[in-house]
Amino acid sequence: MRTTRPSRRLTLLGAATAVGLSATVAALPGSAGATPDHNQSRPTIVLEHGAFADAGSWDGVVERLQRAGYPVVAAANPLRGPANDAAYLRSVVEHVDGPVVLVGHSYGGTVISQAATGLEDKVKALVYIAAFMPDKGESSLGLTNKFPGSTLGQVIDPVSYTLPDGSQGADVYIKPDKFRKQFAADVPAAQARLMATGQRPVAAAALEEKSTQAAWKTIPSWSLVTTQDKNIPLAAQRFMSKRAHAHTTEINASHAVTVSRPDAVARIVEKAARTVR
Repeated sequence: MRTTRPSRRLTLLGAATAVGLSATVAALPGSAGATPDHNQSRPTIVLEHGAFADAGSWDGVVERLQRAGYPVVAAANPLRGPANDAAYLRSVVEHVDGPVVLVGHSYGGTVISQAATGLEDKVKALVYIAAFMPDKGESSLGLTNKFPGSTLGQVIDPVSYTLPDGSQGADVYIKPDKFRKQFAADVPAAQARLMATGQRPVAAAALEEKSTQAAWKTIPSWSLVTTQDKNIPLAAQRFMSKRAHAHTTEINASHAVTVSRPDAVARIVEKAARTVR
């Protein structure tokens, strides 16, 4: 693993209608109404998963962070679009008492970049794990297409749907038989099969929707770059990390680094958390 200081085409079919969601969160670790414990002197770590995964993809990271004494929330990501997903995540963050370190994997990076804007007094650090770090006016898809290296467009399986109100859209999956090679090449085969079966689809429109905020411009950022990533090109990750002046670590891992290398992920999150006073 190499640590540094800051200094092709993917075609998705269809478009999905973004769905507005509001969060109802009760007794989260570090939240109002939760039972006080010794962890309250430490920031709460809020984890946001990305596309083709769910909150369970953080399990190994959660275990390590809790063992180190941090309160942790692994939030559910609706995967409908940056604006709506960020509003959902923001409600979770606002429900937590005390300072927060906000962590995003993959598309979750796009979400935390938008959700944390205006919450600088609460969100003290951003951590991007093999993640998008868009500027205003950029989309996840646009950043992927900006550099060669992603093979995601070759293995996606779009599924069209019609809602009761007549609106239409499309969700995007990774074909199960292609999932491990594309997403989780360094995850044991049996585990990767389970991940493929339980993958959460992302709305096609979510990857095309442009960001309206970029919290990494005002909040200190850390980045874990995965050099064997087939979803987000390595060059794109390096470009975004450098532009954000993030404290950057590179690791020889697949896109599913939260599952294959939870120790490395937990370490970089702890580095960010230790800066919070």
